[in-house]
Amino acid sequence: MEHVDMFDDPRLTDVGLLFEAGRGLRMRLEPTWTANGLSLLDFIALMRLSRSPGTRLRMTDLAAQTQLSTSGVTRLVDRLERNRLARREADPGDRRTSYAVLTHAGAARLAKVLPEYLEVVDRWFFGPLTPEQRDGLMAALRIIRDASLPEASVISD
Repeated sequence: MEHVDMFDDPRLTDVGLLFEAGRGLRMRLEPTWTANGLSLLDFIALMRLSRSPGTRLRMTDLAAQTQLSTSGVTRLVDRLERNRLARREADPGDRRTSYAVLTHAGAARLAKVLPEYLEVVDRWFFGPLTPEQRDGLMAALRIIRDASLPEASVISD
């Protein structure tokens, strides 16, 4: 392959488009959580907790779902605890296990963010697509995610 041809590879455009679309969506969504005093990781953790049985997750599961190390998730939950958005809870049956639990304040903060967040999602993610395009995109993204990050399919679906 010639040097010039390598730079004209349409695969570079395709994957670049995916990255640009993701960056564009994040730029549109970021003000919804930052206006409410949350970082992206705070928002993701609160969403994960809110959608989990009993609004709680083992710390190791929260680490996996946020793609953080154990020390990284500890710092995240420390911050959420300081802001009273989550709390730690020991597992009475296993001293080595603790849970991150969504607090009422955390649920209230999330409930405050979500209407605007979903409005932005509707406008910039769902709005430009027909239902058929959206279904095709979701199916394609799931295939890519399952192939490139198989542990996420166990967690997310």
